[in-house]
Amino acid sequence: MAQNQKSPARYTITAALPYTNGPIHIGHLAGVYVPADIYARYLRMTGNDVAFVCGSDEHGVAISMKAKKEGITPKEVIDTYDAIIRQSFQDFGITFDNYSRTSREIHHKTAGDFFKKLHEQGDFIEETTAQLYDEEAQQFLADRYVVGTCPNCGHEEAYGDQCENCGTTLNATDLINPKSTISGAVPSLKETKHWFLPLDRYEDFLKEWILVGHKSDWKPNVYGQCKSWIDDGLKPRAVTRDLDWGIPVPVKGGEGKVLYVWFDAPIGYISSTKEWAEREGKDWEPYWKSDDTKLVHFIGKDNIVFHCIIFPAILKAHGGYILPENVPANEFLNLEGNKLSTSKNWAVWLHEYLQEFPNMQDVLRYTLTANAPETKDNDFTWKDFQARNNNELVAIFGNFVNRVVVLTNKYYGGQVPAAGDLLKADTEALAQLRKFPEVIASSLERYRFREAGQELMNLARLGNKYLADEEPWKVIKEDEERVKTILFVALQIATGLAVLSEPFLPFTSEKLKGILNLNLSDSLLATRIDNSWADVSVKETLLPPAHQINKAELLFRKIEDTEIQAQLDKLEATKKLNENANKELMPQKDTITFDDFTKLDMRVGTIVEAEKMAKTKKLLVLKVDTGLDIRTIVSGIAESFAPEEIVGKKVTVLINLAARALRGVESEGMILMTENAEGKLVFVNPDEDGVGNGEGIS
Repeated sequence: MAQNQKSPARYTITAALPYTNGPIHIGHLAGVYVPADIYARYLRMTGNDVAFVCGSDEHGVAISMKAKKEGITPKEVIDTYDAIIRQSFQDFGITFDNYSRTSREIHHKTAGDFFKKLHEQGDFIEETTAQLYDEEAQQFLADRYVVGTCPNCGHEEAYGDQCENCGTTLNATDLINPKSTISGAVPSLKETKHWFLPLDRYEDFLKEWILVGHKSDWKPNVYGQCKSWIDDGLKPRAVTRDLDWGIPVPVKGGEGKVLYVWFDAPIGYISSTKEWAEREGKDWEPYWKSDDTKLVHFIGKDNIVFHCIIFPAILKAHGGYILPENVPANEFLNLEGNKLSTSKNWAVWLHEYLQEFPNMQDVLRYTLTANAPETKDNDFTWKDFQARNNNELVAIFGNFVNRVVVLTNKYYGGQVPAAGDLLKADTEALAQLRKFPEVIASSLERYRFREAGQELMNLARLGNKYLADEEPWKVIKEDEERVKTILFVALQIATGLAVLSEPFLPFTSEKLKGILNLNLSDSLLATRIDNSWADVSVKETLLPPAHQINKAELLFRKIEDTEIQAQLDKLEATKKLNENANKELMPQKDTITFDDFTKLDMRVGTIVEAEKMAKTKKLLVLKVDTGLDIRTIVSGIAESFAPEEIVGKKVTVLINLAARALRGVESEGMILMTENAEGKLVFVNPDEDGVGNGEGIS
């Protein structure tokens, strides 16, 4: 059953450690970091003790592969991307209590101590097994150094640890037709010794803990993947690798081997917590060892097995540690209908977004939350991003706040008016406002972030509808006292928005609090009005009469079509680059001698006439000025070019090709053509000025 039935004394929240082989993209944000940050901010606002930890994952094959490819050291790779990732998170408002690095000494020691303890307890088994080996590169091939056909779905570019097409976790030896990504060679099998965690020993424990204890409270996608693994029977899994980059195996016989990254990376949560506690003068142990702590892992679906089966088995074997109470893993976010891909640059990178859309962090946070892949893969499109901003943030949230602030300044010089007698519409609006903290909290505590975000927008809708129904801009002409009450009520709703939006839209919340002149320590005008999450439900008045607010500022700006088109053009350029990279080129033909080449008489020519050949789809009859003469050439390009668009075009002509009759027309040469990435024919032509007809090509 679930670990904590009463309110936890503290929360330990972990977010998946990002690999430092590339920057952060929107898939990472939607799947892990935005929901984790919303949850952590909400818990802090409701008075909870929170340790929200993360860090850069700096070991593993992905790092060493990138270093090898770029001709630099792994240290240079991790330093570069740790700096980019760290700054991006900070600028985006992700409020980690600690963001560490697995290359730091505190982590090496923590992970090494874990391994040694399990080794001393006899929790590992040592086996000499046949592993894939690259004879040309003279090294064993760890997971990502091998590609081949997935035995589960048939995808031909599956890695040795996982198929990115179907998500199946693999061993390198499972692949069909494997090949080395280092040399391209077909690997051989060679014996090597490794340590394995016998997961089968923990099968009964995992069945009871997950399949019985978390049947009702874990997300179906998480529970289902765990059940599938357990039902298939758990097998020993290697915890060491033959690599030169990583944490050295700290026992005899471990020379030249490192801890497998899936073993050391989750322990990074513990070392990050230790680092935070040491800096803050706290004891780290209750956050990982006390039964009244609630541990929650935020991850993507590709990490479910590691966080729900393997890491808990490690913690269970070690002893003394609590287990995660929930692992609300998300599915994948796609981009414009295609899977996000770091290697193919098919992504919206966070650091680039922050440069191209300055001061618009909350627009992306809102869109990713509204479109979060909580139960199934979802799709991010730039058009939806624009619509969410223009139709919801601008037209609903921003419009409501702007109207109430502008009217308060216009009618009352920015002072909150005192309410008169409340009508039914007023009491109903205030009663609905007071329900929102509990409604939003209920969604957040069940990890339904999309639902929670939409409830926040419903509060803005409540304010908009209230103003539209009460029409203070009309009533002011007839009943000034009534308008005071209307704006008083509207300002209470705006203040509620300022408080409840903080987990979702932290930059907007801060700006709105500034407009309302709330809780600003650097403002002489502020009256230090502190409203907590619970206050929105229980306080009679959130913004008191006579309180001075500031002038209106736009919370959000409209996003123009040109900005969206620029992003779509950027993706289209990426798509074309990928198509060119993946295009299968014609293999080289048989070798010819120089004398063979000199027999070809290629000249620069100009098309002077062109017409379609009757009763054919593909053929054009061309008149070409070769400099020597004007000759007829029949060319199969009618499906790619209209006759009128190629008259005057400079072309390359093979003029000494034997004449050939085509449909009764004698063709006296050949126009040289090739295909572009879309398969469209294009002329191979001389573009330089000053090249005249008849000039030879050699």
